This record gives sequence, C-alpha cells and structure tokens, in this order.
Amino acid sequence: MKQNRFSKRIPLTQDILAKIAKIDQFKGLWQGSLRLSPQILGRLKSWVIITSTGASTRIEGVKMTDEEIARFLRGLKAKRPKSRDEQEVAGYADLIGRIFDNWKTIKFSESWILQFHNILLNFSGKDQMHKGKYKNSPNTVVMANKENEQVVLFNPTPPYLVKAEMQAAIEWANEELEKGSTHPLLVIANFIFEFLAIHPFKDGNGRVSRALTNLLLLRAGYSYVPYVSLDEIIEQTKSDYYLALRATQKNHKTNNENIALWVEYLLDVLLMQTEKAKQLMESDQPERLLSEKQIQIYRLFEGEKEIGVAEISRLLKRKIAQATIKQALSRLVALKLLERIGQARSTRYKKYNK
Repeated sequence: MKQNRFSKRIPLTQDILAKIAKIDQFKGLWQGSLRLSPQILGRLKSWVIITSTGASTRIEGVKMTDEEIARFLRGLKAKRPKSRDEQEVAGYADLIGRIFDNWKTIKFSESWILQFHNILLNFSGKDQMHKGKYKNSPNTVVMANKENEQVVLFNPTPPYLVKAEMQAAIEWANEELEKGSTHPLLVIANFIFEFLAIHPFKDGNGRVSRALTNLLLLRAGYSYVPYVSLDEIIEQTKSDYYLALRATQKNHKTNNENIALWVEYLLDVLLMQTEKAKQLMESDQPERLLSEKQIQIYRLFEGEKEIGVAEISRLLKRKIAQATIKQALSRLVALKLLERIGQARSTRYKKYNK
C-alpha cells in the first residue's frame, strides 16, 4: 500500500523527463572527459566542504560567513566549538566531509541515517540526549506571520509512527534503486520528500536531508557532487525550496498526493549544479572557476600588491558588500590564486607565489 503511494505520487511529465535527460547527459560527459588535475579537484572538495557547511547551516539560522567558517575550521583541532553556531558548523563539516571521502562504503540504511544525526550533533552540548535517536515528542513545523503569531505550516509524523515509516521509506528506496525500474533521481526526490514529511528527529532534519541527498547522488553515480556545492545552490534558492515543499506537503498522506512541484524544484537545482560543474571541465585554469565578482576582486591584485578587505571595498567604490568580499577572498585562497598574510584585522592578501 505504502509502496504504491510512493510510486504513484510523481506524474511523469515531459518537463520532468527532459530535465532528467539533461542531468544524465552531463553525468556521462563528466565521467568520460574530465581533465581536471587531482590537485584542483582536491582543493575544490575542501572548498565545497566549507561552502556546503556555510549554506546548510545558514538555512537553519547560523550567522557565520564562509570566511568565518574557513577560519574556524582551520583552528578546530586546537579548540572545541563554544557557541551554538560553531557547534552546528563543526558537526555539518564533519558529516559532509565523511560523506565526500567515504560514500562508497556508506550504506543507505536506517543505522547510517541515525549515525549521520549523531555526527551532526556531536559537538552540541544541548543535543547530547537525543542525537542519533528519533524524536520522542511532536515537532510541528511553524512560522511567525506578519502579526508575529505562530502559524502551523505542517504536522509531521507523530513519534510513535516514525520508526515504521522511516523503515518503509528506506526499504522502498533501496528496492527501487536495486531494481532500476524507477530513475534514481526520482527515487532520491521521493525519499527526501518523505524524510522531510516524517521529520524524524527533534532537530537537524533539514541538514540531514541535504547530507543524504549528497550521499544518494554519489551512490547513483553523480561523481561531480563533491566539487560543486549542492547546499549552496539550495541556499540561493531557499524561497523556492520552501514554496515547493509546503505546496506538496499539505497533501501528504491524502488521496491527492502529487509531489511534482518538489521534484521539479530539485531537478532545477541539480541542473544548476551541472552547469557549474560544466564550467570546471572547460579548463584546468582555476581562474575559470570564479564568479564575476570574484574575478573583479582578483583583478585588483596586480604585481606584488598586498591588499586588505577595507582597501578592496574602497577600490571597488563599495559596490560589493564586505561579507561578499570576504567570501570571495576565501575562495581565491582555497584555489591558491591568493595567499593570506597576517591574522584578524591586519589580514592582507596577495597573489599566490607558485
């Protein structure tokens, strides 16, 4: 009964099929003609861990920029995270890094999902009692309206049904992936929708869902995932993410289930990811991996110039926010186009001396 419900709630429109075909066309292209050096891929993966961590935790309310996260993670071995933001950042960076490095040996199973939750909340003092465990009390999804009143958006699965519903969803997904009768992208979209509808944990559901999406894509052969941040694209399209999710969740477990809007959103995000990955393939030159704003900033470093954030802001006539400048500098350092000199307020940057 439940398996029929999962399979029937995606109408296979021409639009959905066309998007899947485009994503799979690039998947084959990446596997067949990648020319990027292992050194560049290694640097890209390190940077994606930072950007994915920043994006996924900011969606949930963390205030740290990518520059602050990069600096914090560099010193993480020397000191444990103190603030709530630092704890959440440390947990997600650990989780996504493990997935990128070990996805071939991680099985898609209930025990691994619980382990993901345990890793995610490992650094959080207030979450020690429930990390790695399903919720034991209701976690209704609410938001404040214009009058600052709490409005119920969605009532997830009650705690006593969580384990059975999670096991059914995992079993369905594994069977479909093994049989190959349903396209893996549709299986992934369907499972992630169901996971978010169940909302199995007291806290961390969104972050675990994004970690699981990365894992399932890697296991399905989308090997460019560690080099272009999926989480960052979701953060950039956050309003569309919530619109698609809320529009489809309202009919969860009814006779009118139709998650096409959610599927199309996820496929659009994956198409954006393939476009960014395509840019990586075009050249071994790291300069080709930069956005327009990052290129603007990089061009300021001619000769032996050493420039700080405030001076960059002045040179650009304050047309780019300082937070954006800091994120751009972090990416330029990660790609070894610039090197960092000094610390804190005295930090300056210059072209990397190869």
